[in-house]
Amino acid sequence: MVTLDSTQYAAAPAVAPAPVTSPAAAATTTIDLAGQDVRVVNAAVQAAEGGTRWSIQHPAGKHNVAVGITSAIDVTIDGHVGYYAAGMHQQGSVTINGNAGVGLAENIMSGTVHVTGDASQSAAATGHGGLVVIDGNAGARCGISMKGVDIVVGGSIGHMSAFMAQAGRLVVCGDAGEALGDSIYETRIYVQGTVESLGADCIEKPMRDEHLAELAELLLAAGRDDDPAAFKRYGSARKLYHFNVDNAY
Repeated sequence: MVTLDSTQYAAAPAVAPAPVTSPAAAATTTIDLAGQDVRVVNAAVQAAEGGTRWSIQHPAGKHNVAVGITSAIDVTIDGHVGYYAAGMHQQGSVTINGNAGVGLAENIMSGTVHVTGDASQSAAATGHGGLVVIDGNAGARCGISMKGVDIVVGGSIGHMSAFMAQAGRLVVCGDAGEALGDSIYETRIYVQGTVESLGADCIEKPMRDEHLAELAELLLAAGRDDDPAAFKRYGSARKLYHFNVDNAY
């Protein structure tokens, strides 16, 4: 167990982004968050060299854990986390063995964030890239304003998910709440279960071979064995964001 010196990481320099690679085998640095300031822990993992492994113990629902990671490191958090865990993630992987609060992986750019439990509302909001895997359920507004991130939810998602979703793929192995994909742009949504209702300009679309292949890759990346053929695809009708002279005054 490592005790971090707050002066050592108070002004940790930014680490230049590195290509995403699987971290090499290395000794794991273990931190007990029960006795550490979250800001100090975050500064340590933000300054970590690529290829290193970190284990964060006893998070106890604290907020903003493991945010802003910019190098290809492997972080495992054993326990539940609060708001905005793994936010602004850029490289490497973060695995949360528990549940996550509001705003999981908010504004993720690349890399992988994996939650073995459930996630609260607004998971992966505004995400530009990378992969977010939630083994359990996700709350309302999952993938809101997503801009390229891939999200795979093993359970169900709440209402208004993929609201104004612009790019990326949202995979739901369970059910979806009301107003799915409201005001959607070009995100592709795959749902295996039932959809309570579709939002404005979101429609069901045919599943072609390219979509089955795409979905199979996403499920494999998330460690799932669901049958792609059991899913339905939803996307934009492309009427809401195109000018129609009949709507002019």
